[in-house]
This record gives sequence, C-alpha cells and structure tokens, in this order.
Amino acid sequence: MGRASWDFQGEVAVVTGSASGIGLATAQALTRAGAHVHGLDRSDQGPGLGPDYTHHALDLRDGSVLQDLIAKIAGEAGRLDHLVLVAGITGDRTLWNLEEDTWEAVLSVNVSSAFRALKTAAPVLRAAGHGQVVAVASINGLRGKFGQAAYGASKAALINLMRVAARELGPKGVRVNCIAPGMVDTPMARAAGEALVDSAAQSACLGRIARPEEIAESILYLLSDSASVVTGATLIADAGQMA
Repeated sequence: MGRASWDFQGEVAVVTGSASGIGLATAQALTRAGAHVHGLDRSDQGPGLGPDYTHHALDLRDGSVLQDLIAKIAGEAGRLDHLVLVAGITGDRTLWNLEEDTWEAVLSVNVSSAFRALKTAAPVLRAAGHGQVVAVASINGLRGKFGQAAYGASKAALINLMRVAARELGPKGVRVNCIAPGMVDTPMARAAGEALVDSAAQSACLGRIARPEEIAESILYLLSDSASVVTGATLIADAGQMA
C-alpha cells in the first residue's frame, strides 16, 4: 500500500487549537515534516513537540490579541506559509433550549476567530505570492443535525468563508480549502458520550470513526504541492458517514 511522504522543511505554519485532537495531530505531522509550527490554543500547557514547535496560549475570542500575534509571528519569521484553522467548540442544544450566550460563543470561536486570523494572514500570503489555508469544518456544516444549530451554522459559515477567500486570494497564488470530518476520536467527541460515538461508527461505511492522525494526513495533503490545483474545495473525510 502506498504512503505519502511530506516535506515542509523550513516552512512556517500557524495551527489554531493545537493542544489536542486534530490540531495536535496536525502540529505533530507538520513538525515531523520539517515545518516550524506556531500552535495557538487556550490551554497554557503546550504539547512537547520539540524545538520546531512554539506554543502560544490565548483566548481566540480576543480578536486584537489574535491578530497581533499572527502579525508578530509572520514578521519575526519573515514568512508565513500555512494557516490551519482547527479550533472549535460545541454548544449542543435544541433550538428552544439554545441560549444566546452559547450561540455567540460558538460562532465567535468557530467562525469569527478564523475570519480574524485569515484577515491578518491574507496580506502576508498575498505579498509572498503563495501559501495555503485549511479550515476544519464538519459534515454537520453540510447537513442538518439535531441539536447542533450553533455548531452546524458555524461550520456552514466557515465553509463559505473559505470559498470566498479562495476566490479573493487565488489570483495571488494562495490556495484556501476546507476539510469536513465526521466524528473523530478526540476528547471532545468522547465527552459527548460513548453512545454517540458508537452511533457515528455504525453509520459510517468503514464501520468506525476517524483518528485525528488520519484527518491530519488529509490536511497535509491540502497544504502540499500534491494539491496544487485544489482550492475552494471542501474535502469530506468522514469514514463514509455522508455516503
């Protein structure tokens, strides 16, 4: 069976939500491939990924701090090659039980932080004439899912935001894509309960849910030259839940 080998030697990446789950797996994969990764997460405890990983603890809802940090990273490194937007939260409630504070929090982390990060990175990427952006959306941004009004709306908005960005940044050589996982075996998924995990696995063609490392591999594909003409796309990586 063929296996991809990625080379991001000397390149600089920013990964949000890097302390666990898909973000952590992506940061690990990028550092193994030679990139210097700046991880942004609300957790004070950054993963020990070696000298090519720098952890930054912040609340992504603080727009000015987020934008200043990304500008500082790009300025000090003299480049920014990849922006991977993974951070996300859930706020599952039926519509009639969904509080506005929860709605606002989910939209703020899942969409507004991505907008602010991309807005700050865009001039750097445009000036360089190359670069890649990947946002982690969800299959629940492509379908209606009971109890996920806030989460589903945020992921649908994220998909469209990335499509617009692909249009606007494409003429400068910058590619922008989304990946839409199904349920992934992360702490956030496990916190939802084993019954939901089992149900998702049973609904998938492969009879299981994805591992974070598998989603990270798909993200690195989208960041790589192997996807040189892929932009404005949403790659479904859900073990067949949507089939």
